[in-house]
Amino acid sequence: MRTAQVTRQTAETRISVELNLDGSGVSKLATGIGFFDHMLDQIARHGLVDLTVQAEGDLHIDGHHTVEDVGITIGQALAIAIGDKKGVRRYGHAYVPLDEALSRVVIDFSGRPGLEWHVPFARAMIGEFDVDLAHEFFQGLVNHAFMSIHVDNLRGDNAHHQCETVFKAFGRALRAAAEIDPRMGQTIPSTKGSL
Repeated sequence: MRTAQVTRQTAETRISVELNLDGSGVSKLATGIGFFDHMLDQIARHGLVDLTVQAEGDLHIDGHHTVEDVGITIGQALAIAIGDKKGVRRYGHAYVPLDEALSRVVIDFSGRPGLEWHVPFARAMIGEFDVDLAHEFFQGLVNHAFMSIHVDNLRGDNAHHQCETVFKAFGRALRAAAEIDPRMGQTIPSTKGSL
């Protein structure tokens, strides 16, 4: 089982994450930000990743520190759970629609952090959730998971739909990239011999 448990504590947040890459999509989420919990549930459900997140943060200021630190902690958990990457497919991509919105996410477990973010949200807020925080979440995640992600919202007029397609597509792409390819055996999918 490719699993990880990570805790992160700062003066601003206390985060605990449990992750199982070979799960069934079960999530237990308590970040104090309802819409963010809804987005994390998309990753778990569509990525078939079991994900538990317990977060306490300085929400009296805003959601920035909490969302970013959850991204960092999930990224750290992904790096542990994926391990040496022997036998994984390495690459994954997904297109996900939701009504008028369509997003594409492409993942490479490259060993190098990189985020290309092209999401022109239709409005700045989704309820109480600042859409800039979606970018902060993924930036924290890629920096600590050492993976490259390209995120493109190809169309959409409803910011909720746009954001949800991004998180769903990330879950689907993660599932594909982390999947064990039986033809790979114990080979690392790189001509360098390491990732």
